[in-house]
Amino acid sequence: MILFIGVLLLGTPVNYVAKLNEGIKTISGIILQYPFYAGIMAIMAGSGLVDTISRVFVDIATPQTLPFWGLVSSFVINFFAPSGGGHWVIQGPFMIDAAKAIGSSVSQTSMSVMLGNAWNDLVQPFWILPALALSKLSLKDVMGYTVIMMFWVGFIFIVSMLLWGAQIV
Repeated sequence: MILFIGVLLLGTPVNYVAKLNEGIKTISGIILQYPFYAGIMAIMAGSGLVDTISRVFVDIATPQTLPFWGLVSSFVINFFAPSGGGHWVIQGPFMIDAAKAIGSSVSQTSMSVMLGNAWNDLVQPFWILPALALSKLSLKDVMGYTVIMMFWVGFIFIVSMLLWGAQIV
């Protein structure tokens, strides 16, 4: 509501963003995202999408493979909600429901969601923006390195989740 009240008071979304940028130059784009995460979660919960997604995971996963599916789905969801807290609000409820429904480890499933989020952060590195501003580098200067690391980290995370789910690790 605060977002829309601000837009109404300033007349247009463009004016709102301009004033926001004046006040919070470095992190305004990040702050602006949070009301949208809340809206995404409200739509997902209110529409029954959370229950539907949970049922999909219950149908395709076993107790041993749910952490793997949590990792993969978290990687994808992080494109739409690239914030650890906002991401958890969106994905956490249906993954926990799925873990409870099939008797999978809630802690392993929760960890897989966090790891999927961190994995995607290598290709969508909002976390590095303050360091880039301080170092006078641009995202294109480091993006090649983070994408290469995304592939390596993805391989390690996928193998780890499959082994951890099988209780071999």
